[in-house]
Amino acid sequence: MTYTKEEQEVIDGKFFAVISYVSFMCIITLVLKKHNRFALYHAKQGLVLFVMEVAAFILSIIPFLGWLIAIFGYSLFLLVSVWGILQAALGIYSRIPVITEISEKVIL
Repeated sequence: MTYTKEEQEVIDGKFFAVISYVSFMCIITLVLKKHNRFALYHAKQGLVLFVMEVAAFILSIIPFLGWLIAIFGYSLFLLVSVWGILQAALGIYSRIPVITEISEKVIL
């Protein structure tokens, strides 16, 4: 079976796109697959998500408000990560509100 260049790029970058949504693993993708558009697209989103997770962790130190940030933030980040993993596994360039807008501004 022959694939187009775009389909082959998705196939080659799928594993790295999936692991991009698992905490700091996006850095591995950014280093090893920076020339694969599909993997890079998901790695940038994973990087923005990771930075937001770190920010939520830092803000979780604030009394009471931090507790709310931790519960809602971590729950939201978990759902977004699972969504991203599923979309990457299916080979889809998915747009995640807010995260995609920020990730498109990231220059590596």
